[in-house]
Amino acid sequence: MYSMKKYLLLFCRRKEMTLEELIETYPEVETYFKNMPEELKTRYTIRKFPPGTIIHQKDYPLDYFGIVCSGDHRVINEFENGNVFMIEKNEPIDFIGEVTILAEKPLTSVSIETLTECVVFMISREDFEMWIAQDIHLLRLAAHKIAYKLYRSSYNRGARLFYPPTFLFLDYMLKFASAHNIEKKGEVILRKTREGIREELGMTVKTINRTITKLKEDGLIDTRKGKVVMSLEQYRMARDKIGYYVS
Repeated sequence: MYSMKKYLLLFCRRKEMTLEELIETYPEVETYFKNMPEELKTRYTIRKFPPGTIIHQKDYPLDYFGIVCSGDHRVINEFENGNVFMIEKNEPIDFIGEVTILAEKPLTSVSIETLTECVVFMISREDFEMWIAQDIHLLRLAAHKIAYKLYRSSYNRGARLFYPPTFLFLDYMLKFASAHNIEKKGEVILRKTREGIREELGMTVKTINRTITKLKEDGLIDTRKGKVVMSLEQYRMARDKIGYYVS
C-alpha cells in the first residue's frame, strides 16, 4: 500500500485562496458554485497538492468532498499483494469523493494520486450532503460526471480479456501518440517505466517486455535507451494493424 506519511503531511498545508479568488483564477469552475448555500461559503478549504501525492487512499474513511480545479490526477486500485492498477486518468474540472458519498459508503473504494500539481476545493462530507440537497444544479453536474466515467470505462471493459497484448499495447501507444501530437512532431517517446506501463495496462512486466520485442520485430515501434519510440510512419502502420484485430 502507498505510504500515508506524505499524504497526511501535505493534507495539512492550505493554499491561502478565497472562493472568489479561486473563481477568478479558474473561471470555468464558477458554474459549480453559483447556487452554493451562503452558510457554506465560509466552511471550505482550498489546498494545493504537488505531483505524486495521494489525496485519499483506498479503504480509509472519506470525510470530505473535493473539486479539482486545476491539475491532472489518476484513480488507482491497490491490492494486498502490492500491485497497483490504474483505473483512469482525469483532468479538471473533476470531483473527488462523489461516488463514495452518493453511494452512502463510509470508506473509499479507490485511491487518488496527483500527476501534476493540483488545486482542490474541499468541503466536509456533511456540508456537501447539505449542499446537494438544496442545489439540483450541482447534483446534476455530479450525476453527469459519474455517468460519463461509467460510460468511458464500460465502453472498453473486457478488452484485456478478449484482445491479445499486442493489440492492447498498440492501442495504448496510438492514444499516447495522438495525445502528444505525433502528426506535427513526427515522433513520440514513451518515457514511462515498465512498472508505470504495467499499472496502466494491467499486464505483467514480463508480458510488456515480450510485447515490445514483438512489436519492434514487426516494425511498429522502436526503442531508444530502453524507452519506446514511435515514428509517424509507424503510427500510421499501427492504425492499420489495429484494424486487423477489430475487423
